[in-house]
Amino acid sequence: MKRDISKKEEVVSTTVGEVLYQKMSNYARKGLEGAANTQRAYKSDIKSFKNWCAENGQTELPASAVTLAAYVSHLADTHKWASINRKLAAIRKLHELNNHDLPTKDKGFRAVMEGIKRSNGVRQKQAPAFKMKELKAILRGIDTTTNAGLRDKCLILLGFSGAYRRSELVSLNIENVEFSEEGAIISLEKSKTNQYGEFEEKAFFFSPEADFCPIRTLKSWMARLEYTIGPLFVRVRKGDKITDERLNDMTVYETVKKYFGERYSAHSLRASFITIAKINGADDSEVMRQSKHKTSLMIQRYTRIEDIKKHNAGSKLGL
Repeated sequence: MKRDISKKEEVVSTTVGEVLYQKMSNYARKGLEGAANTQRAYKSDIKSFKNWCAENGQTELPASAVTLAAYVSHLADTHKWASINRKLAAIRKLHELNNHDLPTKDKGFRAVMEGIKRSNGVRQKQAPAFKMKELKAILRGIDTTTNAGLRDKCLILLGFSGAYRRSELVSLNIENVEFSEEGAIISLEKSKTNQYGEFEEKAFFFSPEADFCPIRTLKSWMARLEYTIGPLFVRVRKGDKITDERLNDMTVYETVKKYFGERYSAHSLRASFITIAKINGADDSEVMRQSKHKTSLMIQRYTRIEDIKKHNAGSKLGL
């Protein structure tokens, strides 16, 4: 009898052990994989690396230092420094998930990377910022009698005044909007800098001019939606019919280009908020409260003050 009980306890112990081990494995993989947006970005980079390895007779996993050096040399002909490093990050993630180390500390590989850096430079192309005059002209020209036009105007106004990334903008929900006498508070469950669901809010205020007011425009758009819970920004189909299908982040990219021109991107909304706010006297802490950047260094990087004659200490030397 004692033996039977002992066996049962052993089975239970083993079962619990397996369950906990599986749970631990799942948490570990989740931690290594990172955010959903990061996973999507890495997917195409990993696919490209695997295809290149297959075409060139190289082993993809684990990749040798020689394979890695050859791959980045191949990329250097057509890719900028930032893109090469992003692809390396994807390959590193692939190796981590399969319990392999990526030989990026190899002296030969590091020499190749240094050579690429010296040859091609490291300057990263930044999304240009527009001026307030340009923004107002574009907003005036949008036909808000149509559902598509009103949605686009609301998308642009919130994207700019909220300093949102495009993935954040399309993830907003109606139930996350709270209006008040001053304007509105919009909360966001997760973002690039908020991966763990901490409470994150952004404030929006009434504008003296109705044409440029994010609050009035938002209220008008929400009044046209036939539901009170769900995605804030949705597709508008043929016949100007509003659906309940959430927009994807590529739609924000296309919308900005449609109204602002090809040289601008979705990130121009965020960059323009920071630049215009700084020009108008906002300090870094005020900007960070809306942009949710963690450091002032990032604010300086995102600020697009391009007129070196207008914004230059050389004019303030008293000479």
